[in-house]
Amino acid sequence: MTYHKGGKKKKNRQVQGDEVIRVPLPKEGQLFGVIEQALGAGWMDVRCSDGKVRRCRIPGKLKRRMWMRVGDVVIVQPWPVQTDERGDIVYRYTKTQVDWLLRKGKISQDFLTGGELLF
Repeated sequence: MTYHKGGKKKKNRQVQGDEVIRVPLPKEGQLFGVIEQALGAGWMDVRCSDGKVRRCRIPGKLKRRMWMRVGDVVIVQPWPVQTDERGDIVYRYTKTQVDWLLRKGKISQDFLTGGELLF
């Protein structure tokens, strides 16, 4: 006799007012960012929504699971020390999720192209 492990999968959803949000948004202290340059060894230069370019590392958990490329939209967690210079990449958005963020006004097209800041 075999047993099925698992069960109902819990979906990652947040509720804001009467709207269901299926895309993770930056929490307190986190920022949106766009990868500008891949430096190798798990390090990237990321242009953040506050206008600063931070050298961010990809933790091993993410490095093994997904590829990061120039132009990807990510969530950055600045380090407690060297806050304006370094950070960790916490999450990478898919193309569909980026389209949702654009439609809802969470990020702007200028932010993606490097024209100006988030708003």
